Amino acid sequence: MKSTIKTIMKKTVKHWLLLPLLTLSLSGCAFNSIFINYPSQIAPVKAQLNSNAPMKEVEDVASNISGADGLLYAQEAGRVAQISGDFEASKNYYQQAVSAYLKFDDKATLSVTDIGATASSLLINDNVIPYRGPGYERVMLHQYQALNYLFSGDQEGALVEVRRSNQLQSSEQARYQKSQKSVQAMANGTIDAEVNKLGKAAGTVTSSFLNAYSYYTTGLLHEVLGEPNDAYIDYRKAAQITPNNPYLQQDLVRLATQLSMPQQDEFERRWGKPKTQQKGEGQVIVLLERGFVPEKKSITVPFTIHGNWQTASLATYTSNSLAVSKGKINGLGKTLTAAPIANIDALAITALKEDLPAALVRQAARVYAKSEMARSVESSSKKRHNETDIASIAMQIFNVVTEQADRRSWLTLPKQAQIARTYLKNGSYSLKLDNSPSQEIEVKSGRTTLVWVIDTGNHTRFYSIII
Repeated sequence: MKSTIKTIMKKTVKHWLLLPLLTLSLSGCAFNSIFINYPSQIAPVKAQLNSNAPMKEVEDVASNISGADGLLYAQEAGRVAQISGDFEASKNYYQQAVSAYLKFDDKATLSVTDIGATASSLLINDNVIPYRGPGYERVMLHQYQALNYLFSGDQEGALVEVRRSNQLQSSEQARYQKSQKSVQAMANGTIDAEVNKLGKAAGTVTSSFLNAYSYYTTGLLHEVLGEPNDAYIDYRKAAQITPNNPYLQQDLVRLATQLSMPQQDEFERRWGKPKTQQKGEGQVIVLLERGFVPEKKSITVPFTIHGNWQTASLATYTSNSLAVSKGKINGLGKTLTAAPIANIDALAITALKEDLPAALVRQAARVYAKSEMARSVESSSKKRHNETDIASIAMQIFNVVTEQADRRSWLTLPKQAQIARTYLKNGSYSLKLDNSPSQEIEVKSGRTTLVWVIDTGNHTRFYSIII
């Protein structure tokens, strides 16, 4: 690896004098995250979402969509509009994010802009590289777009999006595995410790590309829109990831019985007879999202190369022992306790762990490049006896200041998703989550009332639709 890095950097370090000009050119809003970490930029947006004040921050987020991190800001703007109940605006923002992903897919070779950004990252930090979200973000983008279409009254559009979400769960994993063939992990005690720590924090989640919440959402949409066979397939995939969810287990028993599947007897032995909808009843399905996905933190490791101080900044997640409480749903004549279907925070942690080998390759190249630049400045100063080592000191300061971990990620996603399902008599109900204000919903015989509850911590929003 060392010889490869030296080959990559041989020409780059000859042009270190261009750094001041490069730095100035990158100081615009198109590269917001180079010197200002992304979580601090999005913090005011999350704070406003966590209050009952009118949402005013979405335009500020959307104003950055034209920049290098446009895909990320489009996802954030779409989610902010969605949480606020503006499904049409959310649909438009999400479509811009989808278009950005497709542009990444279409690039068979690196463009001049990409080459410049990658080379710049070797001299500054990874935040220069245009943002391409991890696979789980792309999957959830289509899942949320499906809900936008559904709550806007476009059922066909919703089905198109859930199918895309399903296809991406496999294609994104294949893309990741292919990209890792050319990347070898570096032997480093600190990094090994971080990988182990992230693995423990992720718990039982072993892949960021397999999301039971997305599979469950696609399954329930297939079912309520008249495609029970597809729903059964999606529920089974969700159950392979989250096998202990009682509502998911009941869905499998019910559909296995309805479709006369060979697994019917096995499922009944494991989970009991299916609960069926009685005459005069409708079903209520609750999708509950709680909290915000955690933000990445930064760890900085100082060391010297050729006598010059260098720093390596890496993104990580700190341990978060606060468990997410199961939602208590009242007002339906009985108390429903929602059950977790997916920990989105574990998906984010696993995605970072999966990206570490590639990030380390870039990190090694950057450290070497900065070391060589510092040596070049020092050597040049020594040749001119009338100069001091101010230039060398300035270069070392530049290296320290510009070494920033890449902490970008989709931060308005929920921390955890939960589900609940029941049958109720035809009528009106005042649904209430824990101690939140109640929300009126309608239940119609033979129909499905889908209730989407978004709890950001201090504020809860309810959206419902009868299908």
